[in-house]
Amino acid sequence: MKRIIIAVSMMILVSGAALLAQILLKPRPRNVEQELIKLENESNQAWVKRDVEAYARLLADDYIETDPNGIMATKAEELELVRSTETTVTSAIADDFWVRVYGDAAVVTFRLTVKNLINGKETTGQERFTDTWIKRDDRWQCVAVHYSRIAQE
Repeated sequence: MKRIIIAVSMMILVSGAALLAQILLKPRPRNVEQELIKLENESNQAWVKRDVEAYARLLADDYIETDPNGIMATKAEELELVRSTETTVTSAIADDFWVRVYGDAAVVTFRLTVKNLINGKETTGQERFTDTWIKRDDRWQCVAVHYSRIAQE
């Protein structure tokens, strides 16, 4: 009888521990990486389409960007740049993604090949981005971006 009580107690203890681990660890869905890549692509397309509202939804209110020259821009400044008529992004294609998720935070790095029309002159280049995303209220928002130009040979 003691053996049965001990065995049942052990089964309850193991089952309870497994349930508690599931609750506490909150396993992230396997598609988080794909979701973040999709959001990065939406961000790039918002630039191409000059869709300020779509771009604004992706950026956190405390968003900050650092460009290759070390100049920083807030969300408001970045949105104003999207509205600008001096530069038109005609194509923005991202690839070579690396996504690292840390609970409700993630770091996404990728290469962006971009074509611009600046004052009537077309330019093409590549940049390497490191974007930091935070999950707030069940949605991902970009809180920080840093990018560097990739030297063209």
